Amino acid sequence: MYGGGSSGTQSKRDMAIEYQAQIPILRPSIHARRANMTVKFQDLYGFTVEGNVDDVNVLNDVREKVREQGKVWWELECSKGPNWYLEDSHVFSSFMNGITLKRLIRKGIPPNLRPTVWFSLSGAAKKKSTVPDSYYRDLTSAVEDKITPATKQIDHDLPRTFPGHSWLDTPEGHAALRRVLVGYSFRDSDVGYCQGLNYVAALLLLVMKTEEDAFWMLAVLLENVLVNDCYTSNLSGCHVEQRVFKDLLTKKCPRIAAHLEAMDFDVSLVCTEWFLCLYSKSLPSETTMRIWDVLFYEGAKVLFNVALAVFKMNEEELLRAHHVGDVINVIQRTTHHLFDPDELLTVAFEKLGFMITTNISKQRKKQEPAVMAELDQRVRRLNSLNGDDKQ
Repeated sequence: MYGGGSSGTQSKRDMAIEYQAQIPILRPSIHARRANMTVKFQDLYGFTVEGNVDDVNVLNDVREKVREQGKVWWELECSKGPNWYLEDSHVFSSFMNGITLKRLIRKGIPPNLRPTVWFSLSGAAKKKSTVPDSYYRDLTSAVEDKITPATKQIDHDLPRTFPGHSWLDTPEGHAALRRVLVGYSFRDSDVGYCQGLNYVAALLLLVMKTEEDAFWMLAVLLENVLVNDCYTSNLSGCHVEQRVFKDLLTKKCPRIAAHLEAMDFDVSLVCTEWFLCLYSKSLPSETTMRIWDVLFYEGAKVLFNVALAVFKMNEEELLRAHHVGDVINVIQRTTHHLFDPDELLTVAFEKLGFMITTNISKQRKKQEPAVMAELDQRVRRLNSLNGDDKQ
């Protein structure tokens, strides 16, 4: 279930993400087909999507690919048993033609297997096993009535988190999301709550079978998968990631980087939301889920692969842009209509060359001093201004 809801809610949710024969073929009206008008429909995770008929065709193709990929996973489930993906050896029988687990995950985890695969491969199951079974229940009960700056901000953000969603934007959805976010704000007071986490936790609630598992997925993300300090008060980790990305863009897409620098375009204008919300606000839901499939197995470097791919896919159009607003419009228009995850991930993992984790770690360490110096200078400037105001 999404959270603390009834068995009826669980049944609705399970039906919503069932990927096999139950996945409907989207059929825009004949008038929409003729006029190529914008049409609205719900995706597998309950989000209302706007697109044209071409987008509908892409989504139908994607749904067929999801069915086919599901058959591969179920075949392995039947032949190798549950949790086959936890085997030490990542090379399978001739049935898989030597495909590794990494390649299989990059092709997509079937939606109804995501909860168990994510929970195991991310390390969330191991993290949960280190505390008493009642940990989450005891935590949420203990902090339910406490009021802090974090809880006040969470309450402010709940109705703004995917408004209009069929479950998230309900009293039940708000209550479940609040318990997860408030619980984590007390688990890690250094993070507390940062805007952006509401969108991440909301998607985790839609995917995981229980509210408690969504909490542990959020914990493993912040404590093990992502870099440190991405969500602390000064967002230093996020600033580091943006600097590393700017360097990677120069190396992997030099023409784009040079053009944007000549325009004085700051990549943080688009990347801040990507890195804080893990693309959950920027991309269609199934495309985001495919990125998260890889994120939970390969780590945070995946966020760079995807960011580079978005720029690379728009190279020629970006080179024709001459205003900051034009660049933002090109990027946002693209991300809004990236309904085909394979199109994005093919560029991310096959057309941009390898990115070695150790090299990225070195780049992060290289950028940290400059980021901390800049943040310290910002604090001193603010303190000076506040001092002047008091005089």
